[in-house]
Amino acid sequence: MKEIQDHIRGTLKNLYAAEETESLMRIILEHVCRKPYSRILIDGIHPFSPQQQEQIHRIVDRLLLAEPIQYVLGEAFFYNHTFRVDNHTLIPRPETEELVGLILSDYTAKKECRILDVGTGSGCIALSLAKHLPQAQVVALDISAGALEVARENARLLDVGNVSFVLADILAACDWPTLLGGAFDCMVSNPPYILMEEQAAMDRNVLDYEPAGALFVPDDDPLLFYRAIAALGRALIRPGGGLYFEINARYGPELVALLKQMDYQEIELIRDLAGKDRIIKAKR
Repeated sequence: MKEIQDHIRGTLKNLYAAEETESLMRIILEHVCRKPYSRILIDGIHPFSPQQQEQIHRIVDRLLLAEPIQYVLGEAFFYNHTFRVDNHTLIPRPETEELVGLILSDYTAKKECRILDVGTGSGCIALSLAKHLPQAQVVALDISAGALEVARENARLLDVGNVSFVLADILAACDWPTLLGGAFDCMVSNPPYILMEEQAAMDRNVLDYEPAGALFVPDDDPLLFYRAIAALGRALIRPGGGLYFEINARYGPELVALLKQMDYQEIELIRDLAGKDRIIKAKR
């Protein structure tokens, strides 16, 4: 065990800070040993098989290329569940958990509802909602066939059956009511919202590995996807239904103004736990 720990620390120390290296070591050992790190420490001496040693070396080698640990392991933890992820999908973020929690607090008491998740990616939002709202019917939409394949696999692994998946481009003209099966009580989206100009300040592990199409919008049209989704919401959200967005903190007031122009009501701009404008909710 000590040899393995020393190998991980020594190999990663020049690329990652000490605290992050310790976190990565814990995650690697939990993944390879298939038990909590606390249990690993309690057990003390742990003989690693040749296969386990090879697996650890492969993981560390990929981390040296700045590949995110979630892609290396093929999984990410989100809202108390483990989701499969790959380079077709974004890595779920903690602030998105706050978005899911907000929707659950608003809809748990409802006897039935239909929810549309636009740009579902790994399905982390749609499947978390479906898992905790068994009375809901959830539709998960994405432009990427690869992302939908991952989302379907996550639905199988989480044993979630109240979700359907739709391959479509939210920016394309379409008979949306027919394609999506009618009206919704709630629409939610974490769409692309990072400006191209912001790439200079971003880490290599994001730029080199996460899908650009799920991250970036043109510098001259930062509200591109919000405008399209809000317009669709006017046609699909039932009166009194909710529209929920995760947003770029730079454009909260502009998005509030846009939704007001589109006749949405009770618009709220909500800060995340880090104090940044991160969520907008509104009623149709």
